[in-house]
Amino acid sequence: MKEKELQTDVNRLYQAMLIIGIIVAAFNLRPAITSVGPVMGIIRDDIGLSNWSVAFLTSLPLIAFAIMSPLVPRLGNYISNERNLILGLSLLIAGILVRSIIPEVSFLFIGTLFAGFGIAICNVLLPGIIKEKFPLKVGLMTSIYSTAMGIFASLASGLSIPIARGMNLGWQVALQIWVIPAIAGIFIWIYLAGKNKKSASTNSNAASTSGRIWRSPLAWQIASFLGLQSFLFYVTVSWLPEILLANGVDRATAGWMLSFLLLVGLPASFVVPMIAAKYSSQRHLVFILGSFSIIGYVGLLIGASHTLLVLCVTLVGLGLNGNFSLALVFLAIRARNAHEAASLSGMAQSPGYVLAAIGPIFIGYLSDLTGNWNVPVVVLIIVSALVMMFGVAIGKERYVFG
Repeated sequence: MKEKELQTDVNRLYQAMLIIGIIVAAFNLRPAITSVGPVMGIIRDDIGLSNWSVAFLTSLPLIAFAIMSPLVPRLGNYISNERNLILGLSLLIAGILVRSIIPEVSFLFIGTLFAGFGIAICNVLLPGIIKEKFPLKVGLMTSIYSTAMGIFASLASGLSIPIARGMNLGWQVALQIWVIPAIAGIFIWIYLAGKNKKSASTNSNAASTSGRIWRSPLAWQIASFLGLQSFLFYVTVSWLPEILLANGVDRATAGWMLSFLLLVGLPASFVVPMIAAKYSSQRHLVFILGSFSIIGYVGLLIGASHTLLVLCVTLVGLGLNGNFSLALVFLAIRARNAHEAASLSGMAQSPGYVLAAIGPIFIGYLSDLTGNWNVPVVVLIIVSALVMMFGVAIGKERYVFG
């Protein structure tokens, strides 16, 4: 009897640590990127870069996602998911430190690329881990995971200017500080790796489906939805402060407005996955969230008053956060098992993030070319409509392998 009770306690501890590990891993998926946007103008002026070239700091992680994502399911043939997450967090720490400590422009970009490789590994693995460990609670766990991600994304963008300017610590320290949650995550996943009894070969089925997944029309629709949604997200994270500056908002307030955009979307991040998992069709959610984004960007284009800007930032925040969490749900519910979810996640994130990587550079180039932010915002409105179109197609209940 005592042995059963002890085993129950051990299982409960493992489950609790697993949930904590997922949450802490999610903490690390955005700060290395969102901390850059508010200080991008400072980095540009400090180093002497143009708008389109400094935008590589937000595009390089996305290029890394595209390169690494299809490889991650195959890594499961050699090491377990837990050890893969440790590898991802280690690369993230190395990348953050390299780009912010070594005083060479080239290392700024090299470090950013390696940070992207680390995030990509965690990005791909988490939906599959949730599908495997919590098959009956995919919606709830995705809600928790995406909300945790949003909280730290918001904190990172909001704290960058106060750390860099308010505390006079510079943009380097504003980027360095985000190694702390990554270090915490490594310790947690080392514990979980020690408790995991399954061998790496249990993930081999994920690698066997990686070829077929590229021939699935639904997988390509999901990749397009994820990519276009990410295009909007990373362009907004990169350039919203500059767009607001052009509308008469001061730099510190513009940085906090980006933080507010990420923060105000947290309710959508939490609620949308649970609603999406509850119903067979997600088309109504796609339409509502798409409308929020379109109306919000139209308001930013008009930019008549600060009150209107706050309302528009709110709508964009709800649309972006809601659609991102919906994309995470699609990766799980459009697959029948954890192996298929891992393959779908790796496949969708590769071409999806190629598309997303173009965003900040392309929008920065348009701004340089036109000398204003009107044309770039019009592009965001068009992309929002495309996100809605692909989301409606994916919203019908079906699976990537029929």
